[in-house]
Amino acid sequence: MRAHALFLSLLPLVPFVTSRSTASTSDILPANFQPPQVWVNANQVRTINLEKSYPREAINTVIENVSDDPQTEYYLPFAGDVIANVGGLQVKDKKDPLKEGFSAELVELDSESSTQYYRLTLPPVAPKSSLTLSITYTLLSTLSPLPAKIPQASPQHLTYSLSAYIPSAYPTTKQRTRLRFPSTRVPDFTTVPRPATADTPEALDPDRQGPTFTYGPYPPLPAGAAHPITVRYEFTKPIPSVSLLERDLEVSHWGGNLATEERYWLENHAAALREQFSRLEYQKEGYSTTAQSSALKEVRRPLAPGAGNPYFTDAIGNISTSRFRPGDVVAKRDASWELKPRFPVYGGWKYAFKIGWDADLSAYIRRIASGSDHFVLKVPFLEGLKLDEGLQYKRAVVRVILPEGARDINFATAVPLANDEITIHKTFMDTLGRPTLQLTAVNIVDEWRDKDLIVTYTYPWTAGYRKPLTIAAAMISVFITVWIVGSLDVSIGRKTK
Repeated sequence: MRAHALFLSLLPLVPFVTSRSTASTSDILPANFQPPQVWVNANQVRTINLEKSYPREAINTVIENVSDDPQTEYYLPFAGDVIANVGGLQVKDKKDPLKEGFSAELVELDSESSTQYYRLTLPPVAPKSSLTLSITYTLLSTLSPLPAKIPQASPQHLTYSLSAYIPSAYPTTKQRTRLRFPSTRVPDFTTVPRPATADTPEALDPDRQGPTFTYGPYPPLPAGAAHPITVRYEFTKPIPSVSLLERDLEVSHWGGNLATEERYWLENHAAALREQFSRLEYQKEGYSTTAQSSALKEVRRPLAPGAGNPYFTDAIGNISTSRFRPGDVVAKRDASWELKPRFPVYGGWKYAFKIGWDADLSAYIRRIASGSDHFVLKVPFLEGLKLDEGLQYKRAVVRVILPEGARDINFATAVPLANDEITIHKTFMDTLGRPTLQLTAVNIVDEWRDKDLIVTYTYPWTAGYRKPLTIAAAMISVFITVWIVGSLDVSIGRKTK
């Protein structure tokens, strides 16, 4: 089953246009594959945001069709050792950002190839015509602390390697790259000579203006041009990464309840401690107003105002300090979980836990029409933890467990998915089992936490009586069995008359 836009009667319920970047592969191309030279990048501007714990790149490019035929395919290159870390790739028309995004498909090349490609499918672009693309994506696990081990109270520095020239499979007429750092403390960076152009004199890049560095503009460059650079900047914050998030949403029509449980496997990719952890040094940091630390000291999980019946468990028991702050539906004040690990999570340390809560199902579900058996469920795909430094998810598995007897299941979401399937989840007193929509996303970040998941399904009114009838039948069977057993004569001796 594929994600798709819901039918017209549901449009008032869907506040977004469904777009999906697929990571599916097609035929294997040779390692020496070169995209047809039918495009020219007339102008490219790349902005790399390093203010969070993961880089976020945005490329605005004006592409011109220089062939004699209309073109619909544009290839976006990535280094072979980086392609597995690309996440959340979105491609849109810069002049019409509200329009549905263009599809992006990962092209499968021979494993020996040092360059991999995403193939973008565009609307037909006539010869000598142009199109302005807005390309955004994140790169997970690409920041490296240097030095890799630091004292407990020392500042942390990260390195990021890239090319001063924007990677492209086509010739580029003009380009520039901007890097935004969290502060002006950037002790090391690579300089690049910039030749003079008609608009700018000869200079030495980067051009530094506060926390923003600019490389370029550069004169025309051929396809595949590259100039490796590395920047090293201060980032004394944790680099949290969730290797796996399992998020279950269980729908109960009979109880009018939406039960949610989330299981996190969290790790800090910051610099490791050079010496053993000192509780005294850690306590001293708490009395300093200027002290910064790369340790993850606490996490907060916002919840909807109506959340109730919360629970929290560590992977090895309940040794963390947890506090639940209830919300207010009338005042529209969110509830929240506040979790403080027993030990701060320093670089290389891990922290696994699970949380759960209940919510009123009526806040998330609607009938398509009065008296109809068709329902629409609207829930957040990924709410997740809220951290100022950002959070990356290597793999997120979302399961929507529907009532037993639900059928005709469809869904729509703006989150790019790696896999989707329908499975069966069996629990207490089930007969056939509950249909479960399981969605898997990889390489996503906390910026996707506001995206919704829309699920439509049919649930006949008769299916609601399946479990009560099952329970009643089980109890009647027990009573009949007891009555039969009790009426049996198991005595050995002869009955007296």
